[in-house]
Amino acid sequence: MEQLLHYTWKHKIFPLKELRTTTGQTLEVIDSGQANHNAGPDFFNAKIKLDGVLWVGNIEIHQSASDWFKHGHHTNPAYDSVILHVATVIDAEVSRSNGEKIPQLQLNCPEHVQQNYQELLSIDKYPPCYQIIPTLSTLTIHSWISALQIERFQQKTNQVAERLKFCNNHWEDAFFITLARNFGFGINSDAFEWWAKHLPLRAVDKHRDDLFQVEAIFFGQAGLLENEKGDDYYLKLRKEYQYLVHKFNLTPIHAQLWNFLRLRPDNFPHIRIAQLACLYHRSYGLFSLLMEKETLAEVRDLLKGGTSEYWITHHLFGKASPARPKSLSNFSIDLLIINTVVTFLYAYGIHKGNEQLCMRANEFLEKLKSENNYIIRMWEQCGIKSQHAGDSQALIQLKKEYCDKKKCLYCRIGYEYLKKKQ
Repeated sequence: MEQLLHYTWKHKIFPLKELRTTTGQTLEVIDSGQANHNAGPDFFNAKIKLDGVLWVGNIEIHQSASDWFKHGHHTNPAYDSVILHVATVIDAEVSRSNGEKIPQLQLNCPEHVQQNYQELLSIDKYPPCYQIIPTLSTLTIHSWISALQIERFQQKTNQVAERLKFCNNHWEDAFFITLARNFGFGINSDAFEWWAKHLPLRAVDKHRDDLFQVEAIFFGQAGLLENEKGDDYYLKLRKEYQYLVHKFNLTPIHAQLWNFLRLRPDNFPHIRIAQLACLYHRSYGLFSLLMEKETLAEVRDLLKGGTSEYWITHHLFGKASPARPKSLSNFSIDLLIINTVVTFLYAYGIHKGNEQLCMRANEFLEKLKSENNYIIRMWEQCGIKSQHAGDSQALIQLKKEYCDKKKCLYCRIGYEYLKKKQ
């Protein structure tokens, strides 16, 4: 329930009567402060008046006042800046590390907020706030979606930073790992990222002019060249890979990582790896090239790709299929742009302090069609229609980071639900 007390303080859901501290001082809350999600007091830079005197400092909130001592705040100088302690149960006086008493406010979360919160946690329909959505203003929905889109950009930028750290700040490598992950299109995403992280890209660079050798390393490192029998092309690749293993001291990943269940043949790992090999072979400095493209048409053209001749008549090694080019569909290319190109445009723009790259990332999202998956369809059924890829990314963020984690107290739709009267 302490979370609800935080919520009550943050949104100033106070009784209509005059507020007083436990010692009888009149209390006026001017600014509840900025919520702190890290170590230290719960709210920073709050402004209150005690008996008409302005105080500026931090606020700490507990279910019971005695928790102040249980958590050791009375000996921690970091809490000496607390100007008001808020608790539902006042069962002790609290003090700073020098023994000085801290004013306290006894505060209860309103009953209707508690009831609404319990509803959100217990409703079996998804999302639990579906009833309130049709009543919300367009401005409320739009402002929340805009904020979620920025939040998703920031989250993906943090993921890029982690991959950069793994790649010793090599942007081309971090980009390729992200691109490879997104070539997994969900089902094989983890396997593709693991595979890409085990590719010796500097070794590949020495042979990138020869597509056959690039394929040998790519398929070999994927653990897909381990059988001793196969057709001529397979055996040639296997022989080339064995030579490269000794040359570069390579170790493949386990082939069991790849998932084929319920996949269409065009989405088999073999086809996706062949497409990545062709893309890597023909587009030296792919990341740099994409950062320079100013239109979606140019980006799509660069990513369209294809495969070597063998894969025109195969989906797997040794199993012929009707001849058909295995280029990426427009739908797949747009997903790669949304999840890879746009992400890196924004992240690299932040890194370089280049606002134009960040703006281009946002422009691309607004020009791309909305993604069409069960998450977007769910929100549409609730009354929130996605107009473009920027909206769909925001709605995916909303479900994954708020609905799935039951963070209704931090959601603007949740706020509207919690404040409604029964």
